[in-house]
Amino acid sequence: MAEKKKKDITEGADGKKLAALEARLEGLNEQLEEAKAATEEAGKKTEEVQKKADAAKADYLRLMAEFDTFRRRTAEEKLALVSSASADTIKGLLPILDDCEIALANLEKSTDSEAAKEGTRMIFGKLTSYLKGKGLERIEAKGADFDTELHEAVTTFPAPSEEQKGKVIDVVQTGYTLGGKVLRYAKVVVGA
Repeated sequence: MAEKKKKDITEGADGKKLAALEARLEGLNEQLEEAKAATEEAGKKTEEVQKKADAAKADYLRLMAEFDTFRRRTAEEKLALVSSASADTIKGLLPILDDCEIALANLEKSTDSEAAKEGTRMIFGKLTSYLKGKGLERIEAKGADFDTELHEAVTTFPAPSEEQKGKVIDVVQTGYTLGGKVLRYAKVVVGA
C-alpha cells in the first residue's frame, strides 16, 4: 500500500510539486556550482593582482634605494669637486703670493717709489692673467650706455653734454662677469 501511495503522489498534484521542487533543486545546485567556479576564478584573479602589487612594491622600493644612493653619491661628488676647485684656485694664487713677498722685501730695501710701482704692476698683471684664465672678465662701463643687466647706478649726475645723458660718466666700483654671468655689477654714476 505504501508503494501505491508513493505512486499516487508522484502521479498526482503532489507529484508535480515534487518534480518542480526537484527541478528547482537541480537548478540551485547548478547555480551553486557556477558560484563556486566564479569564486575560484575571482580568487585566482585576486592572487594575480596581489602578485602584481607585490612586484610593483618591490620595484618601487628598489628604485627608491637606487635614487637614495644616487643622491648621496652625487652630493659626495659635488663636495669633492668644490674641494678640488678650491685647491686649484689656491694653487693658482700661490705664485702671486710669492710675488707679494718679493715685492714687500724689495720695498723694505728700496727708497725708490718706482720699484714699488713696478712690483705692484707685476703682481696685478699676474693676478688678472690668472683670473682671466679662469673666465673672469672686467665689465667696461665708462662711456657706455647705462644697462641694468651690467650696471648698478649709485647716483645720477647732471651730464656735461647732451650725448652723455643716459651714459656712464664714472665707475665707482669695477664689475666682473664669470663665464658670461655677472659676478658683481659695476657701480656707476649715470649722466642725467
